[in-house]
Amino acid sequence: MFSTGLLQRFQSTLVVAEHNNEKLTPITLSAITAANKLGGEVACLVAGTDCSKVGSAFGTELQKLLPSFSAEELTPLVLATQQQFNFTHICAGASAFGKNLLPRVAAKLDVAPISDIIEIKSPDTFVRTIYAGNALSTVKCNENIKIFTVRGTSFEPAPVEGGSATSEDVAASTPLGLSEWLEQSLTKSDRPELTSAKVVVSGGRGLKSGDNFKLLYDLADKMNAAVGASRAAVDAGYVPNDMQVGQTGKIVAPELYIAVGISGAIQHLAGMKDSKTIVAINKDPEAPIFQVADYGLVADLFKVRNILLKQCQDELTQGRYQAVDLRLNTTHYCSFQLRG
Repeated sequence: MFSTGLLQRFQSTLVVAEHNNEKLTPITLSAITAANKLGGEVACLVAGTDCSKVGSAFGTELQKLLPSFSAEELTPLVLATQQQFNFTHICAGASAFGKNLLPRVAAKLDVAPISDIIEIKSPDTFVRTIYAGNALSTVKCNENIKIFTVRGTSFEPAPVEGGSATSEDVAASTPLGLSEWLEQSLTKSDRPELTSAKVVVSGGRGLKSGDNFKLLYDLADKMNAAVGASRAAVDAGYVPNDMQVGQTGKIVAPELYIAVGISGAIQHLAGMKDSKTIVAINKDPEAPIFQVADYGLVADLFKVRNILLKQCQDELTQGRYQAVDLRLNTTHYCSFQLRG
């Protein structure tokens, strides 16, 4: 019988990093935390061009840093890295990047991947959500190589300062010629990134048009918040797809989540129910969103928007985050805390 400590000596995990040539994404740092929970050695594959700056900030959380070159041919690069170092686990964040890459790697290695894990029980046992987050499934993986994606909101971001990881170069893979990389366009915004923001304001179909999302933009700017949307709002063409929060969109868990005009379909709840504090504003008192909300305001947004904006402005101009009280009349009252 092997002890846990002895088994961990044989564990080695490759984290495939997502980055912007400047720094790692928050979800990659969460994947590193998950990898460290497995025990053993943790390595990070940073693939791309001019990405050495990404590795310069790494600390003792990583024992190896493997910078490479071509991001377009990442799948064969991961396979070549695996063949060279023989990792027992390969993981990435459960973002569009990770969900696109790791199933390809798993198919090439002929193993079954595990998606969107929220907990690690042991090196071969993982927990993930099913049925739109309404149930938990504990999965034991008997594959020789465990491949999985990590839900970022379930693991704290790993620190990457205070030490020096070693670096090993990996040769770029030979282009397959099946596709050609043309360009990548990044959306520029002065607001925080949706998945890492401390405060998120999301709108639904109840806003009735894309123009009315300006109400949320104004509120978000006063609170230094990110802006999201329900799938219904995205499908209606009110806002672009990259703002969608939910099972088929982005998973968020901010300190404060404000849902405006969102009924609370199960797919949306799966993407935001882990938020620390949830505030719902909806004129339908039977809306499912109120079942998960910490604070609910049954009111028409178009009638209370000025009160909401003015109260936030009054509090924020004092130089601190305070409790914001929305006193509409004797029937409707809502109080919630803004955390700085």
